[in-house]
Amino acid sequence: MKKHLLLLPLLFIGIKGFSQNTIPTETTAYTQRAEFPGGDEAFRKQFMNMLHAYVDAQSYAIDGTVTFVINIDKTGKMDRLDVLPKIKNGEMFIDDVKYALKKVKGKWKPAMKDGVSVESKYIFKVNFATETYDAG
Repeated sequence: MKKHLLLLPLLFIGIKGFSQNTIPTETTAYTQRAEFPGGDEAFRKQFMNMLHAYVDAQSYAIDGTVTFVINIDKTGKMDRLDVLPKIKNGEMFIDDVKYALKKVKGKWKPAMKDGVSVESKYIFKVNFATETYDAG
């Protein structure tokens, strides 16, 4: 019994010490953001035009704000798209949005950090209820 009473405080100390460990995350501070030819407004306008042309939001039952997170690689190419929140028939919706994204003309100038091009993310919100957009 004494053995258990001695081990019990050690157990609580060990759990508390383990729970306080944090995993360091890498944050990137850019010296220059990624830029689209003509600026953000030109990208938003082209993206919305292509979105309306190639994506039927009503068939996916979207009514609200959707956030698009576009990854821009070191060469300025849009290489990955994340859509938040998850949507019913989401894979087909994402495929349609990717197709619309490919139709946007123009190549991004990549983000720079200390004179070296780096990957970055461009966050773009679209409210399908009112069909307006907002840069995140």
